[in-house]
Amino acid sequence: STPMLLLRMRRANKRMARIAVIGVGYWGRNLVRNFSALGVLASVCEPDGKSRAMVREKYPDVAVFEQPEAVFSDLKIDSVVIATPAEMHGALARQALDAGKHVFVEKPLCLDVAEAETLKRLADEKGLVLMVGHLLLYHPAFRALLESVKSGGLGELRYIYSNRLSLGKIRREENALWSFAPHDISMILQLAGTIPRRVTATGAHYLTDGVADTTLSHLVLGGNLQAHIYVSWLHPFKEQKLVVVGEQAMIVFDDTKEAAEKLLLYRHRVGWDGAIPIVSKAAPEPIAFSESEPLRNECQAFLDAIDGISHPPSDAAEGIRVLKVLEACQRSILQGTAIDLEA
Repeated sequence: STPMLLLRMRRANKRMARIAVIGVGYWGRNLVRNFSALGVLASVCEPDGKSRAMVREKYPDVAVFEQPEAVFSDLKIDSVVIATPAEMHGALARQALDAGKHVFVEKPLCLDVAEAETLKRLADEKGLVLMVGHLLLYHPAFRALLESVKSGGLGELRYIYSNRLSLGKIRREENALWSFAPHDISMILQLAGTIPRRVTATGAHYLTDGVADTTLSHLVLGGNLQAHIYVSWLHPFKEQKLVVVGEQAMIVFDDTKEAAEKLLLYRHRVGWDGAIPIVSKAAPEPIAFSESEPLRNECQAFLDAIDGISHPPSDAAEGIRVLKVLEACQRSILQGTAIDLEA
């Protein structure tokens, strides 16, 4: 309709040339590609000369800076996307918010809960969007899974487990927990609707002293619900699997499979013959979902949040909840004890 067309045109005009991406490494390039395709990429900031040259060649209309201060002082930029190493996230997000820019920062939001809470307060005071890159919350298969859980299709949740395993992407500056587990924690918190009461985590390092290559985290959530997250970059094959066990059914989200097998519903039943449990197995049923690139969905969600169209699931409050769980798991690994969390 004409009114809808006019609204779209106004949004398109409003969005022209306003996003700056800081950091064009392995993941930053994907963000640059998506914001460029959405027609909102105005500038890129990157200290590495070769990466700057690549941006200039692929995106000739985009301004390229070496230092982030040039982005923060640019009045044409109203939104900043941060895809730098994790230890830089907090300081850059603070500078961007101080400069009056909306901020989308890759996970984790920062490395400290208190700092994250300060960033959220600053964004709230200034009326700015502060969003975290928890990509899988924008995966259409996970959205379908979450809808199934919220609609009661699985009954009461009993157990959730997540494996994120591969050979490679080995880091020396952060361990496997901080590198991999934010994705799984964010999904589990969305499904459970609460943060854990208690976490217990173990880890082991083999390649770099003090940097865990594999970790196992156990979460005690609301009611009788529990979950565990196993992450490793020393695994013989890639596995990215989330299993949700409910009272009436189970769902498996396997992100390494093709679309037809990515999300499967199992209506297994456990009945009783007197005191003997009887298991009735059912064939898996594929759950349909609309295919779309999760990162494009996430980038669009940032733009929609800026325009006040919708609220992103990975807002600052969610980023803080994930950080609280990460910090508790890290403390549990170091102390060798369970850690209680405050709601």
